[in-house]
Amino acid sequence: MTRPLNSPSFIRRGLVAVGVALAMTPAAFAQAPIVIKFSHVVANDTPKGKAADFFAKRAAELTKGRVKVEVYPNSQLYKDKEEMEALQLGSVQMLAPSLSKFAPLGVKEFEVFDLPFIFDDYNDLHKVTAGPVGAKLLKKLESRGITGLAYWDNGFKVMSANKPLKNVEDYKGLKMRIQSSKVLDAQMRALGALPQVLAFSETYQALQTGVVDGTENPPSNLYTQKMHEVQKHVSVTNHGYLGYAVVVNKKFWDGLPGDVRTALTKAMTEATKVANDTAFNDNQDALAKVKASGKTTVYAPTIGERFLLKKALVPVHKQLASRVGDETIQDIYKATGFDPSKL
Repeated sequence: MTRPLNSPSFIRRGLVAVGVALAMTPAAFAQAPIVIKFSHVVANDTPKGKAADFFAKRAAELTKGRVKVEVYPNSQLYKDKEEMEALQLGSVQMLAPSLSKFAPLGVKEFEVFDLPFIFDDYNDLHKVTAGPVGAKLLKKLESRGITGLAYWDNGFKVMSANKPLKNVEDYKGLKMRIQSSKVLDAQMRALGALPQVLAFSETYQALQTGVVDGTENPPSNLYTQKMHEVQKHVSVTNHGYLGYAVVVNKKFWDGLPGDVRTALTKAMTEATKVANDTAFNDNQDALAKVKASGKTTVYAPTIGERFLLKKALVPVHKQLASRVGDETIQDIYKATGFDPSKL
């Protein structure tokens, strides 16, 4: 016999069910992890890709599952020009864009990292990125709704083309792919080359089809994107640095519980070491693999050739001082001990 819906027993059972559901709701919400979408534009097997995956793993461990970092590599969500706006809008929570991407936001001081030969080696570089000059630069992002968490190395760049690049004159007239950066534009023009701004994801095809003649990249990017297959010559100039700033949407970051932020900061510190160590090792390994492929001739400039290249490019520092900020350039000179007058 079917009991009527308004029977006392039916009502009691319904109230019990509702009570159980209400009692479970807070626990269910408490168990739902905080999701951080971490978008980047390079492959998983690059230094940035490996460090992002490591960060995701450590974030889950250190927060005991309260945070879930979803990593989206290879421009799966956004390309170079789109991802920063997506971060500011909150469509993604975390990025690791190359440092030149901050200039279009109005923080042009970050283009100081693009200046050719401003860092002699990793030791000089880390005096800046791990020191007060680097922290001062990250602070400038906060007015744009962005919090800077760390700098990650990708490495020092090599030049590539379908002709040997030994002397300054060899660059004249070449269409060279660059990131969107006034500094990199001036750098290529100082060599007599023709800078071409292209998204990273479009570079291989542009090299393959001859839309551009060459490019600059750390060896790990050159190799993982298979650019060496469409470039006959690589010159190990180590003329410039390519690095990233790991950034997060400020409103989202500030809204996290304090203990979660502390755990994520620890995870980021560990991930930064992974990024930098991996960058150094992977670039050495990638260069060896490019050589072993037999598709590309790898050339190491002599001390004299590198000095002349440096002499041709360091004037870009002064040329772009009004844009980048002379104070920032001088801060770096002071931190590293570089004296351009000695060239």
